[in-house]
Amino acid sequence: MKYLLLPLLLILLGCESNQEAEPTQTSSTEAPTDPYADRIEAATERLGSSAPAQKVLRAIEAHGGLESWYGNGPLYYHFNYRPLDDGNPRDTYITNDYVNSRAVHQLASDTTVRYGFDGQDAWSPDGDRVEGMSPRFWSLTPYYFVGLPFVLADEGINFEELPAEELDGTTYDLVKVTYEQGTGDASGDYYVLYLNPETGQVDALRYIVSYPGYFPEGGSTPEKIMKITGKTKVDGITLPTGYTTYMWNDGQISEPVTDITVSDYAYRSDLADDFFDRPADARVYNDLPE
Repeated sequence: MKYLLLPLLLILLGCESNQEAEPTQTSSTEAPTDPYADRIEAATERLGSSAPAQKVLRAIEAHGGLESWYGNGPLYYHFNYRPLDDGNPRDTYITNDYVNSRAVHQLASDTTVRYGFDGQDAWSPDGDRVEGMSPRFWSLTPYYFVGLPFVLADEGINFEELPAEELDGTTYDLVKVTYEQGTGDASGDYYVLYLNPETGQVDALRYIVSYPGYFPEGGSTPEKIMKITGKTKVDGITLPTGYTTYMWNDGQISEPVTDITVSDYAYRSDLADDFFDRPADARVYNDLPE
């Protein structure tokens, strides 16, 4: 009988071994955690707090949603800003890190010349203006326009519903965006979004600029209206391909002041994080009043 016990013992050990292996096999199929899940959850909660904020959340979803927006990685594009008066054109290739509010510009006329914002400080080759523009102001200005409505998921932003308004034959839902004191460099800025009632997307916006580097004693530019002249979809995200900006006088559109084209979009998820660092030979340029 003792010779029969050995095969039986081997069978029992084999069963125990198989039972222990099953949990390991199951755990390997678990999905990875979304690194932006908490940020998206908090933004969704904020944007669900009022009717106008919910319209902005709808716009974010209509443009592709926060999961893709954050998950796609840094965004590269060509932003060509052309004033229709005697102002300085601004033509750069831009890479934006929308997760950490960083930017690098390369001049279209000479891509070896760069300036940008590292999340805290603006920098330029010699610590001065580049082609008549403030690196602190302009580093994140295209970032913000191209990033609408996604950039409105951040903290410190207030939303107010305005009466619907007709523009080019469409009656738009209007939401005014303002900022809590101390939010960003220019908390006196505001935007009025023109949200398409059918698509939910942003088709135009009115805005002012109150950047303290230009208005150290307070004040702002006159209100302007910017119409989006085209859109494209890149990796699930709907982005603008151009704008025309007009003066806005007493509730009416007047003369055009700028034409802007945006092209060559590409997400650069494999970009090294130190790409956004201030180069060792560049100097800080922060032209804000103390």
